[in-house]
Formats: sequence, structure tokens, C-alpha cells
Amino acid sequence: MLNFTICFIKRGNEILLLNREKGSWMGRWNGVGGKIEPGETPLQGVLREVKEETGLVLTDIDHKGNVTWVIDGADYGGMYVYIAEIPEQTSYPTPVKREEGILDWKTREWLIDKENTGLADFMYFLPQMLDGENKHTYRYYYEGDLLVNVDENPLEKVYSRV
Repeated sequence: MLNFTICFIKRGNEILLLNREKGSWMGRWNGVGGKIEPGETPLQGVLREVKEETGLVLTDIDHKGNVTWVIDGADYGGMYVYIAEIPEQTSYPTPVKREEGILDWKTREWLIDKENTGLADFMYFLPQMLDGENKHTYRYYYEGDLLVNVDENPLEKVYSRV
């Protein structure tokens, strides 16, 4: 079992992102999520984290795959990735300051712009997970803080019940 969850909340052509104030990816835009607590399933963990970080109670959420990290040759764990869709008419005014950071809606075009350097490393998996029907696993390889390679593979069926 992986230790973390992340969720990208989609409203029409927009994705709700968090500019984190602490921890890994401080100062970068990322999805919402966090550590899975003891006794929680990944789904329970992501739903709790979304509620804590955004105040939203999600009902339509889909596990789209996993991301794992290898840093300087050592396995460094990973996260379950979820996509949630909320109706376009849902009112959630942003930007809004929360304990974890600033939440704001960003367009898909903004997210995939090659000039955008203010993002966590999700640009390698998010487009596929937003558009694809199949689940994938992504393995990120870092040398220190430098991302040197990303492998993508279909997610094994054993994980499909997450």
C-alpha cells in the first residue's frame, strides 16, 4: 500500500489546485491530498484530505492510477491519484486562503503550458488521467531534486479495487 493520496478536482475546463505553504512542493501548485492515516483505505484518506483542505464533500471520485518515486536509487513510496468531477455550476469562489495554502481554479491550458514552471511534477501524468479510460502507474526517478526519467505502464488489475 502506498502512503499518500492526491486529488484533482475538475469543474468544466478548470482544475482546483493548492499552492502549498509547507512541506514538499512548497510554493508550487498541486492537487489536494496527503498522508493516509492508520486504518484508512486510500479512498477514505483522499475524501478526508479533500474535506480538510477545501471544505468540499465529494461524491463522484475516480481512482485513475498511482505515482511512485525513486530518489537516488532508493524507493521513496508513492501516492494514489484521484480525479473528482463537480458540476460546472458549483460555486466555489477562489482564490481562497486555507491552512495548507491558497486554493485557486486553473484552466487545463494553463496547466499544460510548456512555459509554466510553477507546478509540481504532475504534468507527466495528469493529462492522461484526465482524458484516459485506463489506469496507469507512473514511476518518477530523481537524482537529488532533479527529475531524470518517468516510466508509464498500465496499472495491474490487482489495484483496480482501490
